[in-house]
Amino acid sequence: MHIVETKELTKSYGRITAVNGLNLCIEEGDIFGFLGPNGAGKTTTILMLLGLTEPTSGTALVAGYNTTREPLKVKRITGYVPENVGFYEDLTAAQNLVYTGRLNGLSDRLANERAFEALNVVGLPRDAERNVSEFSRGMKQRLAIADILVKQPKIAIMDEPTSGIDPEGIVQVLDLIARIAKETNMTIVMSSHQLYQVQRICNRVGILMNGHLVAEGLLEELSREAMGGSQFRIEVKLTEVTEAIVTAIKQINGVLSVEQSPSGLIINCSEDLRPQIAKKIVDTGGLMVEMKIQSYALEDIYLKYFREG
Repeated sequence: MHIVETKELTKSYGRITAVNGLNLCIEEGDIFGFLGPNGAGKTTTILMLLGLTEPTSGTALVAGYNTTREPLKVKRITGYVPENVGFYEDLTAAQNLVYTGRLNGLSDRLANERAFEALNVVGLPRDAERNVSEFSRGMKQRLAIADILVKQPKIAIMDEPTSGIDPEGIVQVLDLIARIAKETNMTIVMSSHQLYQVQRICNRVGILMNGHLVAEGLLEELSREAMGGSQFRIEVKLTEVTEAIVTAIKQINGVLSVEQSPSGLIINCSEDLRPQIAKKIVDTGGLMVEMKIQSYALEDIYLKYFREG
């Protein structure tokens, strides 16, 4: 099921088009990474998905609800972690969460239960009675995730959820997001310009450049596309490259191309063919020094589309 679907979604501010004809589908249960440089249109898209700003044209549906015509229904089933999290600083962590529960129609008993359960999940049970004014940036980000758990939405949208946190805190927040998504089957949409953070926890990625969605899909699909259709790129270092070795490797079923490099060969394959390649090299009298798989990291994919954009 598509829990998020946009059709030609566009937002303009005067002569500036922040989001231009966005067509996007996000499956239920995905951890979707919305990736792009600052100013690419990520936050504007998020605000339209939440029903907090209206599109200039096009439509956005969240769990089947139109975000323009049915914004209250959308807000009931979504949680939101903005880049700059805001809480009542003179209230305790527990009081903030209970207040969220009450706003969402929970009884005092259920709101309290969910508040303390959520604080335990995010690792803040001992800080329940501390005023939020005493919290670090990382603690506030974890409290924001607890706030979502109290509401128990179908989808959580997080805009740069690790902004301003130290490296250790970033790892903790990312692992927490991934664990919650797995345990609750909650759909997560995470906006970020930090490549490694997206690659760490997201199974699908959308790359936004200048308001345009230039790529979208599974990381494996984008990697394969970036490598010209190859799923694996195998680098082989040899003492000597001969025509017989190249010819023999080309005859292996699943080898797409063989290119010569300064130290040996680069072999593009549809699957991992290292055992077959090694055997062909030995059978043709070659001497192999090293063999390894070159994988396209998200950084390579991102730079490819950035250059093309």
